[in-house]
Amino acid sequence: MNLIILNMVIASIFPIVIITATAMLNKSMQFNFEKSTPFECGFDPHNSARIPFSLRFFILAVLFLVFDIEIALLMPIPSTTFISPMVSLTVMLFCTVLLAGLYHEWNEGSLEWK
Repeated sequence: MNLIILNMVIASIFPIVIITATAMLNKSMQFNFEKSTPFECGFDPHNSARIPFSLRFFILAVLFLVFDIEIALLMPIPSTTFISPMVSLTVMLFCTVLLAGLYHEWNEGSLEWK
């Protein structure tokens, strides 16, 4: 019991010490106004260097990545379905969860570009 508590204390203190030491020793943590301004060949910028970001495009890109990874997980299924009935049941459950997620995103309107 004492060993478990000792491990928990070490596991709690060690990351705090590392993060604190990194913050104290890191020289880039100091704010420099000149480095944060945009560079335009020595001229002062006329407008903001930031462009507006489309949140809908970001959500669509994240959904594409998620479904792309899911397709990669579905690729070895034909070679594993003959191993046991439990594998087939797991595959069917996985596909059901995927279809439920797709249905939810479709009803939410995240797949439509407005």
